[in-house]
Amino acid sequence: MYGSLQGKDYISTQDWSDAELEMLLDKSIELKQMFRSGVPHRFLADKTIFLLFFDKSTRTRNSFEAGITQLGGHAHFIDSSTSQIAHGESPKDTGIILSSYGHGIAVRHDLVPGEGNTYMREIAQWAEKPVINMQCDVDHPCQTLADLMTIREIFGKNLRGRKIAVSWAYAPSYAKPMSVPQGLIMLMTRFGLDVTLAHPPEYTLMESTLQAARENARKAGVNFEVVDSMDAAFEDADIVYPKSWGIESLFHKPEEALEISKQYKNWICDERRMKLAKKEAVYMHCLPADRGNEVTDAVIDGPQSVVYQEAENRLHTCKSIMAMTM
Repeated sequence: MYGSLQGKDYISTQDWSDAELEMLLDKSIELKQMFRSGVPHRFLADKTIFLLFFDKSTRTRNSFEAGITQLGGHAHFIDSSTSQIAHGESPKDTGIILSSYGHGIAVRHDLVPGEGNTYMREIAQWAEKPVINMQCDVDHPCQTLADLMTIREIFGKNLRGRKIAVSWAYAPSYAKPMSVPQGLIMLMTRFGLDVTLAHPPEYTLMESTLQAARENARKAGVNFEVVDSMDAAFEDADIVYPKSWGIESLFHKPEEALEISKQYKNWICDERRMKLAKKEAVYMHCLPADRGNEVTDAVIDGPQSVVYQEAENRLHTCKSIMAMTM
C-alpha cells in the first residue's frame, strides 16, 4: 500500500499529493496508537538516518532521534560546523557519500533565505536515499504535518468552514525563520481551512509561497486572505497560530530587523485577543514561544492552548515520514 512512497524525498508538502499526505497522516495515527499502547513497531530495523543540522534544535532533533530508535533504527547527528561541510564540502559529495552509508538523510538549514531549500534539493539530486526537510528557509513540512494532525484530532477530519489565523507576533530574541508561516499557508489551504495571514507591512512572506497558497485555496474552494491587523485575523477564528519571523531582505542585518520589530511590540497573543476568536478556539505554536512577547503565560498555559499535544505529534508524524520513505 505504501510502497509508492519508498525513496521519495520529503522537502516540501507542495511536492506531495493530497492522497500521499493522507497516507502519512494515517500512518501517524497508527504509530501514535502503537506508541501509547506499548506495541513494538520496529519497521526500520537496522536502518540508519543522518541528521544534518545547520541550526539549533530541540523538538526536531529529539523527535527524529527518538523516532528512529522506536522504529528499530539509528540516527547519526551531524553538526555542520564540525563536519567537512564547514571546509566547503559540496552538497553533491555529501549526498552521494551519506546515502551510500545509510538509508536516509535529513537536513535542517533554515536561517538564510535562498540557501536552505536549494541546498537540500542539491543533496537530493545526488543522494540515492530519501532526503527529509527538517526545516529550511521555505517550508517546515515536518512541523506543519504535525499541526494538521493536531487540528484534525480536535476538530475532526472535515475542516471546511473552519478558520485558522496565521499571524506575526513580536519577539526580541532573534530574526526567526519564515518557514513555519509559509508552510502553514501552503498546507492548510489544501485541507479545507480558510486561512487568514496577518503581519506588519515589513514582514511579508516569500512571493512563491503566497502564490502557492492562493492557488491551493482556489483549487480547494477555500478562502485565503492577507491582512495587516492581528485583531482582524483573530476575529471568529477556530485556530490561532501567532509567531514571530524575520524580514526576508534583512536576514543578513539582524540588528536592523530587530530594531524595526520594536514598533510592533503590541502584536502579542493575549487574553483580549483570544476573546476575538471563537469561544472554542485553540492556540497553537511550533515552540519555543517567546513568553511575554509572542504570547502571555495566561494563554500558552491556559485551557485553549494545545502546544504540548502539537509538540507530541511531531514524534508521530516524523516517524511516519521515515517509515514510509525509508
